[in-house]
Amino acid sequence: MRLRLDLSYDGTAFRGWARQPSLRTVQGTLETALARVIGGDPQLVVAGRTDAGVHASGQVAHLDLTDSQQERLAQSRAGTADALAARVNGVLGPYPDVAVRRSAVAAPGFDARFSAVWRRYEYRIADRQTGYDPLERLRTTWVKADLDLAAMDAAARSLIGLHDFAAYCKWREGATTIRTLLDFGWRRDDRGILVAQVKADAFCHSMVRALVGACVAVGEGRMAVSAAADIRDEGVRTSDIKVLAARGLTLTEVGYPTDDLLAARADQTRARRSLDGDGEGAPVTVETEQIPRTRA
Repeated sequence: MRLRLDLSYDGTAFRGWARQPSLRTVQGTLETALARVIGGDPQLVVAGRTDAGVHASGQVAHLDLTDSQQERLAQSRAGTADALAARVNGVLGPYPDVAVRRSAVAAPGFDARFSAVWRRYEYRIADRQTGYDPLERLRTTWVKADLDLAAMDAAARSLIGLHDFAAYCKWREGATTIRTLLDFGWRRDDRGILVAQVKADAFCHSMVRALVGACVAVGEGRMAVSAAADIRDEGVRTSDIKVLAARGLTLTEVGYPTDDLLAARADQTRARRSLDGDGEGAPVTVETEQIPRTRA
């Protein structure tokens, strides 16, 4: 039996998603809680492996249950897959910094990582126009400047499309840096916080925070709007762009195709990664637009 788990977490006190010896991680915390409910050695597979300090409001994972774990689940107070979320949250204790928002039997062919069509992130920045709010410090980055929203938005939109984003990625041997950036734009919310929405088929390591850093350089007037795309096309990382703090970044949504296309999508993704290297969220041969009616 494969289960789908929808997750949220405050990444502040975690050393990223992936389990690491002697370090507190989201995966390690959840798997420990799951083991107390269903026994055995639960192994979660996640849609996007977030870095240390990065938050999530729409993370997705899957979990394959052994026969003994299915039996223990049926006999536990959780009883069913749908009720597992509440049982795990109870084990995590009061006011936990990670929670399972929903648990259910996964649709046939579903793979949290390989079936995903796109991921969406949000990045939040407070500038001098907004002012510093200590109550927002764990999820909003503070920039001591008056940022030009229009220039930042123009720079962001100039980066959209299928490109090699090597200049905005942390290099990893054997991993592709070609990505399809589906949407990237900036707005101010009702409190004046600058909010970026960044959507792509997948992201390579540190890509979102580097893209945001380029936009901040434009917003501060240190860089022309056109320079963001120029740097991308040159393919070389530059010290002009800062990789901004993890605190401002949240994974908000993961898109999947309709149930009848889940298995095909997963097969396509695996096939492409075997050719291009297992980069985090490497793109596949089928363009996102060819798979209709995506959903989170």
